[in-house]
Amino acid sequence: MTFDAVILGSGLGGLQCAYILAKNGKKVCVVEKNGVPGGCLQSFRRGGKEFDTGFHYVGALGRGQILEKLFRYFGLMELPWHQLDTDGFDEIVLKGKSYILPNGYEGFADGISRLFPHQEKQIRDYSSFLQDVGSKITDPLIKPGDGFFSVNKLLSKNAWDFLQNSFRDPCLINVLSGNSLKLELKKETLPLYTFAQINSSYIQSAWRLKGSGSLIAETLIKGIKSFGGEVYTSTEAVEIVEKNGKIEHILVNRKDGEREKIYADTFISNLSPQLTLQLVKESSCIRPVFRHRIEKLEQTYGFFTVNILLKEGKVPYFNRNFYCYSPDVETVWDISSLADQGKIKGVLVSQQVPQDEGRFATHLDILAPMSFATVKQWKDTTPATRPQSYKEYKAKMAEECIRMACSVIPNLKDSILKTYTSTPLTYQFYTGAIQGTAYGIRKDCNNLIKTLLAPKTPVPNLFFTGQNLNLHGVLGVSITSLMTCSEILGREPLVSFLE
Repeated sequence: MTFDAVILGSGLGGLQCAYILAKNGKKVCVVEKNGVPGGCLQSFRRGGKEFDTGFHYVGALGRGQILEKLFRYFGLMELPWHQLDTDGFDEIVLKGKSYILPNGYEGFADGISRLFPHQEKQIRDYSSFLQDVGSKITDPLIKPGDGFFSVNKLLSKNAWDFLQNSFRDPCLINVLSGNSLKLELKKETLPLYTFAQINSSYIQSAWRLKGSGSLIAETLIKGIKSFGGEVYTSTEAVEIVEKNGKIEHILVNRKDGEREKIYADTFISNLSPQLTLQLVKESSCIRPVFRHRIEKLEQTYGFFTVNILLKEGKVPYFNRNFYCYSPDVETVWDISSLADQGKIKGVLVSQQVPQDEGRFATHLDILAPMSFATVKQWKDTTPATRPQSYKEYKAKMAEECIRMACSVIPNLKDSILKTYTSTPLTYQFYTGAIQGTAYGIRKDCNNLIKTLLAPKTPVPNLFFTGQNLNLHGVLGVSITSLMTCSEILGREPLVSFLE
């Protein structure tokens, strides 16, 4: 079979790249090794309810905001989006006290200033800074020269140092960072751009889907097929074959055991860069030093997840998320190192919008940062062969997560019908994420040259996409998809709707 473009992996980045290219007249094919497409967008059913794998909420989806523009382009605004409370989309619980974060830059500054009046000027300056960063997220696409310069300037600055220099009050720093379990807070390495851009998007507006994240994948696939594209599931790429300095074809294994070659002019990998290069077994373009650099890149932490099926009418639905921290946590920026030690000291509690518009939640998720090192001893097992020691470890971690969540839902323990748990091993097995990483490659503000990847690879017709490149999360991946496809189609067909 021959196509204009083949995309490896059906995560959000892969599906968006396929959608963009197909919409612009290219004959595309998406190849996915699992039976269910979507990567971290896929959902699963337990006890008659649908739980999300990695999708929980998004920011900047209000009218005219950046994700709304992107999702309108991708045909995703017809989905049943539900806005979280604008006067409190996230609630941070620190040392037994709650801090609620409002939407809107001005509202955010007003709300936080009421809690910390002695730092009002600094808070308003911070809010203005986030607004400025948020307004420039598309600059690398619209203004390639100046845009990349301004972004790289912030990428080379340290987020922790910035907060330390901006605020005197350690509690205020904790509040401003407290809903950042959706990125890895690592003091030594986290770029200011990553921290500011992601927090900026959620301050603009915050939204859930009334349904699961799989609706996003299903909608993109429907669009791809409407443009004449193909999506193959249960089709595993086993080799990327280079010939005469270009990728000629990929070799795939079908579910029925058949092996097949798929040819194309262009290849995009939504797989991790490490796995992508492992599939390119022989290359005249990829030098050993480049392979070595990619192999040595560190991964961000993964998550331990407790999916809870609730008894009917027991737990009220809250139209916001909770971030709960253990009272002995001095700074939320220690959560990353505590996860490396196998300690759960902070959790995200997130509910799904009740389907019947009822007042009570039917199920919820608790997520806690977890290092792959804590489950590495079981790495050679599969879900069907995990030993009793692994199950006991998960039960212990689940109990700790539920205990912390009880700080915001006191009757939670008595309201549980059934629990289901997963670790970075689970995510690695079902989504292909190396070490079950939640946010891909760890960006290092001290070493951007080595940790920041471009869509282009040393092979002229092989490209990267996905959260390992620019920013992670739904917004970051959506921007990156456009950046990848602009290398193939040029910028002009892609950016007019962003301006």
